[in-house]
Amino acid sequence: MNRRNFIRVAGGGVVLAAGGLAGCSTTYPEEAVAAWRGPSPSADVRRWALGYAILAPNSHNLQPWLVDLRDPDAIVLHVDRERLLPMTDPWYRQIMVSQGTFLEALAIALRQRGLEPKFELFPQGEPGRFELDGRPVARITWQPGAAPDPLFAQLLKRHTAKGGYDTGARVDPRVLAALAESLQDNAVQYGYTVEREKLSALSRLALDASKVELDTPRTILESVRLTRVGPAEIARHRDGISVNNRIARLADMLGAFDRDAPLQPGSAGYRQTLAQFEEQTQSAMGFVWLSTATAQHLRAGAVRSAEVRAGRAYMRLQLKATELGLQMHPMSQALQEFDEMRPHYMRLHRLLLGAQPEQQTLQMFCRVGYGRPSQPAPRRGVDAIIRA
Repeated sequence: MNRRNFIRVAGGGVVLAAGGLAGCSTTYPEEAVAAWRGPSPSADVRRWALGYAILAPNSHNLQPWLVDLRDPDAIVLHVDRERLLPMTDPWYRQIMVSQGTFLEALAIALRQRGLEPKFELFPQGEPGRFELDGRPVARITWQPGAAPDPLFAQLLKRHTAKGGYDTGARVDPRVLAALAESLQDNAVQYGYTVEREKLSALSRLALDASKVELDTPRTILESVRLTRVGPAEIARHRDGISVNNRIARLADMLGAFDRDAPLQPGSAGYRQTLAQFEEQTQSAMGFVWLSTATAQHLRAGAVRSAEVRAGRAYMRLQLKATELGLQMHPMSQALQEFDEMRPHYMRLHRLLLGAQPEQQTLQMFCRVGYGRPSQPAPRRGVDAIIRA
């Protein structure tokens, strides 16, 4: 659920020449963020609810959702298997968590229309822990009589701020405790810390994990290839990692943004990306996390269900943070399951859970703090995810 800027700059001349783009706006094109105005009140109830569901946070902004509307009284959700992250998410765990955020946003929207949703997870059977196939993730039906969810008001306001946080603005642990009030699923455990020594250790670990992703060619290339530079690309794709600053746009115009080569250590792009990771991790004023009982879910054949449920919990957690004026940004790297990341993956589990991943799995790990609000991320629109 983490999107980052990857900028390749062809030497100081590009930086100096960037002044020629000084009049260009860095905001995203209006058509790319139109979904954040909300769906039309006159839309069919399913399309109206889906108009909110597509605003859910998701890994690398891939928006990996497909819905089948052939049954007029149901919505059937599938993973869009053309929108995966095989290098950084080889077990498809983050993609399954992203299905959960979508489902929870959908549930909140349906309740706003007085409809109580019923979720049948994996109605045709659940894939194995390391597998993904074409079977549906969920079938959603509803009945009248629901009360509105107070978190509905935050669906159009929720954005993930990825810049530095105000290191002079302390996060009160009572605020992080209050986030738990939003959670509804006892199968998903919530933890948090603002304790100084632990905060320092977790910040260092998060930065070290970010460096592993940056220094592993196949994993950084996965992000580079999903980067959309400039308003034309952002408007055309409406997904991925949107970069609209002047230097990146000029570098792209000059052919200096190479999507087929990893960032080279020492290059301007590498240094800028590393500096962003350093700013993010060193300005963290607290951390929150979600986990699920792996051993229990393995025995029940429900590991994928647990991942979806964790995504639903994260959706509620971030909406509650928005309500409280708190920023929350996933630091996903240390939870990635590719081989080079494993030492950090194991250490994070020991630090936060005191357990091996085979007993308890971390599903989300996020920094929190106070900072400038972020502009909304591009979205493709409801029509793009309807397959029937």
